[in-house]
Amino acid sequence: MCMVIFAPIFAICAFATCGGYHGHLQAKVDCADRRRNSNLSINIEFGYPFRLKDVHFKAPLCEGRSKEILLLDGDFSLPAQFFLTVGVFAFLYSLLATIVYVFYQNKYLKNNRGPLVDFVVTIIFSFMWLISSCCWAKALSDIKTATNPTQVLQLISACRSPENKCTATQEPFWSRLNTSAVFGFVNVLLWVGNIWFVFKETGWYKTGQRYPTRSASGKRSSEMRQRLYSESSFDLPEESSGPQLTRQNSFNLSKGDFGQHVYTPSSFCPSQVTLSLPQAYHGKPREINVASQGPMIFVNEM
Repeated sequence: MCMVIFAPIFAICAFATCGGYHGHLQAKVDCADRRRNSNLSINIEFGYPFRLKDVHFKAPLCEGRSKEILLLDGDFSLPAQFFLTVGVFAFLYSLLATIVYVFYQNKYLKNNRGPLVDFVVTIIFSFMWLISSCCWAKALSDIKTATNPTQVLQLISACRSPENKCTATQEPFWSRLNTSAVFGFVNVLLWVGNIWFVFKETGWYKTGQRYPTRSASGKRSSEMRQRLYSESSFDLPEESSGPQLTRQNSFNLSKGDFGQHVYTPSSFCPSQVTLSLPQAYHGKPREINVASQGPMIFVNEM
C-alpha cells in the first residue's frame, strides 16, 4: 500500500527535476590592452540531455575583433536518459497498480497471478532504480566537473595568457539536479521495501505460513519434552508400586466357568474385603454353598 501512495509522487519528482533542468554559466574576459575589446562577457547554456560536446559558445580574442567558437567536453546523455526513462515507466506502472488495487482487487488476487506478476515487476524496478540512480549520480558529478568555471576558462585562448584576466560572473545552480539524484535513491528504498509487502500477497508466503518449518533447536527441545513425558508416565510413587491384589469373585459350577475381577490400587478398599477361615465338620458331609463361603476342608471320622 505504501507503493500505491508514494511511488507515483516520488517518480514524478525524480524525472521532473532531471528532465527540466537548464544551466547557465557566464564569464568575462579583461584583456591586457584595455583599448581593445576590454570586459567581454561569455554566456554558456546547457541542459537535459547534457550532451555537452554539442554545446558551443563564442569566446573573444584579445588580439583582434574576431571570436573563436568552442565546445564543452563530455556526453552524459545516456545515464540521464536512462534515469528519466526508468522514472517515467515506474510512474506509469505504479499508477496502473494503484488502479488495479483500488478497483480490480478481486481479479488481482484471482489464481494468484496478479501478486506473482507484481512481485517480479517490483524486483525488476527496484534493480533498475538502483542502477539508474548510481549512474545518474556519477554522471552528475562529471557534469559539475565539465562545467566548472575554472575548467571552462581553460578552454578560452585569451584566458590562457597570463596578461589577461578571466573571471566567472555566474555559476550554474545544482540544487535541482541534486534533488533529482536524492529522489532516485528514495525510489530505490521505496521499491525495495515494497518487495516484502508484495511477497506477503503471493502464494509462496501463504504456503510457508501454512506449513511452518521448525529449526534444529526447536526439534531437539520437542524431542526432549516427549522423552521426559514418556519417562514420567511410567514412574509411579512407592506407595503404588506394590503388587496388584486379585481375587476370584465367583465360581459357577453349573456352567463350568468362573469370573475374575482385578482390583487396582485405586479401587482397592480394605473394608470391603472379607476373609473366611476354613471350617471343619465332623460326621456326614453336608451340602455347602461354595459360591457364598470360603474354602472348605472335609474330615471323615474313621
